[in-house]
Amino acid sequence: MADQNSVVDVESGKEELGANVVQYETVGPVTSAERALRWKQDKRIVPLSAGIYFLCYLDRSNIGNAKIMNAATGDDLLAQTGMSDYQYTIGLMIFLVAYGLFEVPSNILLKRLRPSRWIAFLMFAWGALTIGLGGVRSYAAVAVVRFLLGAFEAGLFPGLVYYLTFWYRAEERSIRVALILASATLAGAFGGAIAYGVGHMNRDAGLSAWRWLFIIEGIPSCLSALLVWFFLPDYPEGAAWLTIQERDLAVRRLAVEGSKGHHKAMTWADAKTTLADLRLWGHYVVYFGISVPFSSLSLFTPSITAGLGYEGLSAQLMTIPPYAVAYVVQVLTSWSADHFNARGLHSAALATVGAVGFLASAVLPADAYASRYGCLIVAASGAFACIPPLLGWLSSNIFSTASVGLAIALNIGLGGAPGQIVGVWIYKAEEAKEGYPTGHWTNAALLFMVAVGCVMLRIYYARRNRKILAAGSGGDVRLFKY
Repeated sequence: MADQNSVVDVESGKEELGANVVQYETVGPVTSAERALRWKQDKRIVPLSAGIYFLCYLDRSNIGNAKIMNAATGDDLLAQTGMSDYQYTIGLMIFLVAYGLFEVPSNILLKRLRPSRWIAFLMFAWGALTIGLGGVRSYAAVAVVRFLLGAFEAGLFPGLVYYLTFWYRAEERSIRVALILASATLAGAFGGAIAYGVGHMNRDAGLSAWRWLFIIEGIPSCLSALLVWFFLPDYPEGAAWLTIQERDLAVRRLAVEGSKGHHKAMTWADAKTTLADLRLWGHYVVYFGISVPFSSLSLFTPSITAGLGYEGLSAQLMTIPPYAVAYVVQVLTSWSADHFNARGLHSAALATVGAVGFLASAVLPADAYASRYGCLIVAASGAFACIPPLLGWLSSNIFSTASVGLAIALNIGLGGAPGQIVGVWIYKAEEAKEGYPTGHWTNAALLFMVAVGCVMLRIYYARRNRKILAAGSGGDVRLFKY
């Protein structure tokens, strides 16, 4: 190991002062030492990151459970705050407006302030705001708190995807993004189970059950923020829980395709280069398409199941199977996408499966409850499962530390947030008896668009790689991932 040596940074092509270890390009099969290191990182990083996102998603989506909880007795969120269905939808949209506005600044701050400190701060803030939702008594209060909740939750998911690029190679990311994102599907399943249990606490200590739901689900986020502050590792270069040899290996294996903790934060020149890269806008358009079904299912699954003949607390319970099946599909297909270097084609296939599920739901009779419930499970599995390969694909094809943070934030901010805003409008309350045809048709069309977009990007990257290989630089080259 050589501290203070001048080494060529393979990411930027510039001479930089060496960090704690010297960076080399690694090629060839994964060694036993790498597997041991990766497993050690996984045990520290993945469960903690998944747990953080689990709580984030729980606190974000519980408003859907609160909307229908004990509605038969007039003790639901809408009745007690005097909100109309239209105002409720505005409340959902306000969250997403803040979410889109604050994603890019949050990823910049994550690099400047260290991941453990910034994520812990965000976590405590959104937990406190979720508890605060338990005390709202008007539409205005709901709108304000939801906007602030969106502002603080905005940085988490793009931040975690960016964070993984400091620790893992391109072919290792999709499965880990899937394990983190799959915690959202688990949160959806557990959220329904928790809502079912909390629903029986109606009027305990003078509080309606939906108020208890916000309070009970907000407290763990506040407490867990302390764990994140002390136990979430920042960058491999300074990880005291790794040996010197492990730190050397952790940095060396990411010399070509990983972000670096010692690199400078983003400059305006980096931002202009990233914004002008047109291929990235193709990714953003695709992510817009997948964000609409993701958002609508996240927020309206309780309402959709209530429209399938299930009532009251039973509707909360029946939200569990779609999320449980989606969890399994998400993890398996993400592993496969990384293993076969086929993220684009996996996403295209999964989007098609989801589109077929929504399409069948749209054309089936409104009273075909069992068939439409099965279609909901298929649709959720396809829609949720194609997201991790898409994010892994994007992060794998950006070649600088500064650019990858901005591009991930733009992907979720410019692509994801507008898509999620569309998602809050397509399941119309007045269409409940008809089976929500507008929502199903919209999601089906957009998922077919995602499938086509993924195939087009796959073809584009194949052509770029052929040109790179034909140029014959005479040394090792970095090719675009598929």
